[in-house]
Amino acid sequence: MLKGFRDFIMRGNVIDLAVAVVIGAAFTKIVNSLVDDIIMPPIGLLLGNVDFANLFTVLKEGAKAAAPYATLADAKAAGAVTLNYGLFLSSVVTFLIVGFVVYLMVRSITRLGPKKADAPATTKDCPYCLSKIPIRATKCAFCGSELTGRV
Repeated sequence: MLKGFRDFIMRGNVIDLAVAVVIGAAFTKIVNSLVDDIIMPPIGLLLGNVDFANLFTVLKEGAKAAAPYATLADAKAAGAVTLNYGLFLSSVVTFLIVGFVVYLMVRSITRLGPKKADAPATTKDCPYCLSKIPIRATKCAFCGSELTGRV
């Protein structure tokens, strides 16, 4: 049983997947920081000093403090039930950035990879009826024309 597990773990696909997950987790932290710390503050400033982390709607008041709550942290501390659409918008922006970067990476890797060679021709056109026939044919199966010395 241990030998089977060792063989499974040492397969190339499993190692590649593990490396991809670790790099993806680190990349996600970078993108989250990019969105939360670099992209969203200027957008919030352009929209009139809006802090996306504090865009929420109270669905049910908390028992500890009365509304209105100045921040999402205040609402959570009071036990209020909130709909956090500002955090959702930040997550959507993060997803779009990650998706775009993955698209660029896949496109670059595809361009750098080996080019597919064209398969050798297996058919030719009959010069009389223009039907596709095997490349070594000496007589057209469609029109019966002799092709010796032609095409």
